[in-house]
Amino acid sequence: MKRKVHLFVTCLADQMMPSAAWSAVELLEKLGCEVVVPEGQTCCGQPAFNSGYRDEAREAARHWIKTFKDAETIVSPSGSCTSMVKVFYKELLDPQSDEGREAERLAARTFELTQFIVHELGVCDLGARYDGTIAYHASCHLLRELNERTAPRALLDRVAGAKVLDLGAAETLCCGFGGTFAVKMSEVSVAMMNEKLKAVEASGADCLIACDAGCLMHMAGGLTRRGARVKAFHIAELLAGKVPAPQTAH
Repeated sequence: MKRKVHLFVTCLADQMMPSAAWSAVELLEKLGCEVVVPEGQTCCGQPAFNSGYRDEAREAARHWIKTFKDAETIVSPSGSCTSMVKVFYKELLDPQSDEGREAERLAARTFELTQFIVHELGVCDLGARYDGTIAYHASCHLLRELNERTAPRALLDRVAGAKVLDLGAAETLCCGFGGTFAVKMSEVSVAMMNEKLKAVEASGADCLIACDAGCLMHMAGGLTRRGARVKAFHIAELLAGKVPAPQTAH
């Protein structure tokens, strides 16, 4: 039987990086899943939550719960948004209430894309190929909230022709995005990003890969402003064969 998956697209993937969402659909269907994309989905509430607007975040959470209440499995191409559902909804909603219990039930069924592929489906090799070098950015929410370190690397390590490079201070150098942090504390955000991008450029990588559209959007802008040859892509794009071959051979 096919596993029925409801795709939680996320705002940034929808508006800024639709290729990541489409690639996620392709990968899931390739793995035999039936993919459903609920039309009623909106924001998970993270921007409001991080900015201190708890009432607004709570309303967004309630809508999310209502939208995905019938889902058997929920998958998202974002560690950040997945962690909002799995970790922070319990701060917004009374765990003893009906909505709090429903949030807990759905949280147990919600997975970041690479987690779902590797840990739930037991797949590491998707038949992808990339003849170049890859710098992988381990995003903060994926690391610290979901405690996920192995799934993205397990998939990247099996991309034929690719060499995954180690970045210095990979788990301590944040990209500096942090959602509304990048707007409210822009100078600090840019300084953090520049330190990360120095490490990326120093690695000699052909492309930068991450699991979160927010991190990628932030770093892609920084790379463009620096005139760097490195391009940023979502891991789903790489695994679906959407990343162009590097200009220089290795």
